[in-house]
Amino acid sequence: MLLDLARHEEEVRVQIADLIQDSLRKRRPLPDLEETRARVAMAVDVRTEPPTLAAWLKEWIDGKPDLAAGTRASYAGHIRKYLAPHLGMIRLDRLQARHVEAMFAAIEEANTRILECRESEDPRVRVLVRGQQVIGLSSKHRISATLRSALSDAVRSPEAAVSVNVASHARLPSCPRKRPLVWTPGRVAQWKKDGTIPGEVMVWTPEQTRTFLEHARRYVWLHPLFHLIALKGLRRGEAVGLPWADTRLTDAEADIRTQVVQLSWETFTSTPKSEAGQRTITLDADTVKVLRGWKKFQNQARLKAGPEWADSGLVFTRQDGSGWHPSHVSDWFAHIARAAGLPPITLHGLRHGAASMALAAGTDVKVVSAELGHSTTHFTQDTYQSVFLDVAKTAAEATAALLRGAAAPAGSGGVVPVR
Repeated sequence: MLLDLARHEEEVRVQIADLIQDSLRKRRPLPDLEETRARVAMAVDVRTEPPTLAAWLKEWIDGKPDLAAGTRASYAGHIRKYLAPHLGMIRLDRLQARHVEAMFAAIEEANTRILECRESEDPRVRVLVRGQQVIGLSSKHRISATLRSALSDAVRSPEAAVSVNVASHARLPSCPRKRPLVWTPGRVAQWKKDGTIPGEVMVWTPEQTRTFLEHARRYVWLHPLFHLIALKGLRRGEAVGLPWADTRLTDAEADIRTQVVQLSWETFTSTPKSEAGQRTITLDADTVKVLRGWKKFQNQARLKAGPEWADSGLVFTRQDGSGWHPSHVSDWFAHIARAAGLPPITLHGLRHGAASMALAAGTDVKVVSAELGHSTTHFTQDTYQSVFLDVAKTAAEATAALLRGAAAPAGSGGVVPVR
């Protein structure tokens, strides 16, 4: 039907209707599609039927060849697991915010079912949800962000026939940033008593970190890696992927230009995804000493292995010279922490701790932010600054001293506790 050409354009529909009536009145054959487009100048304005969301999402992600591999995998996972199954059959121009909200309601219903099955006393029920993951609020926000990005491009595309990004109007509870909590003596005592972990992101005190590193010395192939993360706050992939070519011990510097990214179990090497992530860190004297000793040990192992040595060129390697798998590093970290009798944190918790120690030591937040690879100092201060017990006590005494009119305790200047 010629009128189908202008299904979404009232003005063009009228033009085509007039053209059809004129042909009928003059007893002429109806014009074909191309002639109709030419006669009413519809080459750009006329749209075919808008695609379904599933079709648009495929076109959208296929049209982004420059996406980082990790970002592409994340987008593809959101599309395959959630967006396409729940919303994919809806035509793009008919998608509404209520549809998006219904998707998240269905995800939450699935979460409830998974939790109920896990708590069942019947093993046949528990096995039904084996391997299924509860989708948390932060994951929901990432799914929503993928849809918003796709629909933003749809709004700019004349073929999509949409003018509003409905994902921006879908209601979803806010997801506050998870701020780290320190394992204070009271929290450790409660954990030992009943296993309570008071927060999702936990950080060791400097003393606990020192205990861990001392215990990690028994694991000669891992201690230098954990030392660098604990002191400089590298991300796991940055530490695992650090090459000797970018590490200058004479200058006490290391260039962070590569990282090992893990997708499911597969890994690949890429650059940090943000410009701020590509940075140069400064190494302290103790870390330089640790890395010099490690390099000597690694060279001796390479000579002993001979042709069996895998020349990866990486700073941190396994006994055969090959690079570490990121998950293996995390597993060893948890193993060493348990063996040392320490309260649990994740490997990423060492990064939180490094930032916290630097800020507590009075390091300028701009320096800490640059060393961590953050784009803004606000993010660093708001997310990574934790209050160690001794720092908080010093600040409290300084405040009380001011109220008494006494001199503030030495070393208290400039320390601002953050809740």
